[in-house]
Amino acid sequence: MYKFDELKMGLTAQLKHTITEDDLRHFVELTGDDNLLHTDPNFAAKTSFKKPVVHGMLGASFISTIIGTKLPGDGALWFAQNLEFHLPVRIGDTLSVRAEIIHKDERSRMIELQTDIYNQNRQKVTSGIAKVKIIEPEPEEDSKELILVRKKVALVIGGSGGIGSAVCLSLANEGFDVAVHYFKNINSALSVSEKIIGFDRNAKIFCADIQNPAAVNDMVESVIRHYGPISVLVNCSTARISAIKFSDLHWNDFQEHLENQIKGTFNLVRSILPYMEKEKYGKIITLNSQALDSPSTDWLPYITAKGALLGFTRALAFDLAPKGIRVNSVSPGMTDTDQISEIPERIRLVTAARTPLRRLAQPEDIAKAITFLASEQSDFLCGETIRVNGGQVMI
Repeated sequence: MYKFDELKMGLTAQLKHTITEDDLRHFVELTGDDNLLHTDPNFAAKTSFKKPVVHGMLGASFISTIIGTKLPGDGALWFAQNLEFHLPVRIGDTLSVRAEIIHKDERSRMIELQTDIYNQNRQKVTSGIAKVKIIEPEPEEDSKELILVRKKVALVIGGSGGIGSAVCLSLANEGFDVAVHYFKNINSALSVSEKIIGFDRNAKIFCADIQNPAAVNDMVESVIRHYGPISVLVNCSTARISAIKFSDLHWNDFQEHLENQIKGTFNLVRSILPYMEKEKYGKIITLNSQALDSPSTDWLPYITAKGALLGFTRALAFDLAPKGIRVNSVSPGMTDTDQISEIPERIRLVTAARTPLRRLAQPEDIAKAITFLASEQSDFLCGETIRVNGGQVMI
């Protein structure tokens, strides 16, 4: 959310959205506009359009999204808009919506935005001018006292996975509001969020490809808009481990893990860092692996990426510590999740038998260590790796 004084001429914001059949169906259900030109392929085929055309106002509705969530954000009162529809929009089109401040009226606390929508071919499909009044909440009488209380907000990447879901629940039990990230497994993410809500904590799911910087930025902005500053980032994301002999490896096998571990973490930190720097506080927690201490056969791409992540974590910890941001890592041993589903049962049994505590790690074991690092009790830990392996590796 921008305050009125922060809004400058030329300031821009943008978003992308691919129009789906569900979008069209929901729009028809909401508005009742079931015009056959939009909904019936046979009818549309007899017209000059040949195919169904999406309602113009469906595309234009994303102007509301950009005004209400990005520029200026919360408190925006969109009270006027003119529109010109230049080209038809169809299901499957990817729309790029852009808004730019072209006028600012200090007396009325109003701005004008040039609003343009382009399709995937960079063709302008809709344009117009929006008028928006900025409504800012009055300061609360006890605002000085509220500032002293740090809100506990955690963004858990891979929150739909085995370890990630346990981390979400553990943090919620410790009083955190949790943003549950997922990429593909929406059902698991919804299940986790419902359990957290059952703890009387706030939870919401967020979808993003962490290898896409724009998607990460949109996710972080959305989390902050819902919950306020993110105090803890936990990255539990990992690519599927496949046992491949060196002679059969291709560089793409390495690239897959490096893109996930390094590029994904880089995008996340880069997006969240400005907000943590502003708060002069934050916790960033990465998930490493015991495979660095005791390598497993044919896991070379995975172990290489985890080694790079360890170096990334330590160097980042050194850089960010003076800013009040602690960066640490948890290194699990073999953990009973879907990630080890391809490991033969015999190897799992042998690993458990060789562990001093005589069992494999459970997701909750890892989650407890991560929750400790997320808490203020770990405020003097920096660049540390906590090994959670039941005693298999003692360093």
